[in-house]
Amino acid sequence: MKFVLYAAGFAAILLFPGASNAQGRYAEPPPVLVSPDLSAPWVMQLRQPPAQARPRQRQVYRVPPYPRETRAAPRQVERRYVLRRQPQHRIQAPIRSAAAVAAVPRAVPAPAPKHQLDPKFLPQVVQYDGREAPGTIVVDTRQRFLYLVMKDGKARRYGVGVGKDGFGWTGSHKVTAKREWPDWRPPAQMIEREKRKGNILPTLVNGGPHNPLGARALYLGSTLYRIHGTNAPWTIGQAVSSGCIRMRNEDVIDLYERVPVGANVVVI
Repeated sequence: MKFVLYAAGFAAILLFPGASNAQGRYAEPPPVLVSPDLSAPWVMQLRQPPAQARPRQRQVYRVPPYPRETRAAPRQVERRYVLRRQPQHRIQAPIRSAAAVAAVPRAVPAPAPKHQLDPKFLPQVVQYDGREAPGTIVVDTRQRFLYLVMKDGKARRYGVGVGKDGFGWTGSHKVTAKREWPDWRPPAQMIEREKRKGNILPTLVNGGPHNPLGARALYLGSTLYRIHGTNAPWTIGQAVSSGCIRMRNEDVIDLYERVPVGANVVVI
């Protein structure tokens, strides 16, 4: 019996040579020798704890909301239905911003027609063949021109307004005074005359842009006549005054600077 067991064990060793060291396979392995260089990358990996597997998250599917057009569609349909039920005259126009309103082109109204002065009444230098000496003022009431005689047979010509029918006059005087932005005191005869027409004139109008005497005045002799400016420049070239010689403000200022007190004035 023992012989049989020995023979079977010997046969097993011959048939399975690796079975003799099976105990060494399951024995405790020898200790691992670690390099003294603890900063080596593979050593650092050994020192880190193993990463824990994260639990798999369950994916949740959400139903997307309805499109905005789909939600707004019922409101639009309802609004249109209400607008169709309202009377046409009660439908209000959409509210627009100020910038949108300003961007809308609008028809520009045509400017009110204004009196345009004939270019011949603008100041200009012309030939003068009269007999008056340089420095003399000559007023031609028929042509509505005022000449300031210059040397070398020339004169500065200005357009003027003159006395209306029944108030014209002729003669010679000297410039006895000059005033800037003069006050206007209507004479008693003018106040009474205008009162009969239903017009009430003030006894004094202070100098300024609204004063009928305008920016400058040259007083003639001891009369009530003057060469002065006007607050109605569209009347230049017409016979509308009560006897005074009126000029545009810019023209009378120019004449005022050129003519001294004592200059001769001839009205023809």
